[in-house]
Amino acid sequence: MPLLSDDLLLDAYQSAIRLQLEREFVRMLRSEIKRRKLFVPEERGF
Repeated sequence: MPLLSDDLLLDAYQSAIRLQLEREFVRMLRSEIKRRKLFVPEERGF
């Protein structure tokens, strides 16, 4: 995921939650967000 900018990563994460995509995909995005030491947006149900 190093090709995604921080903003695109956060947008993808929020969209994945909103669209209720697979939990494993959401976890993968969240893991990358944490690896980059970014703020993890509000998580509902994940």
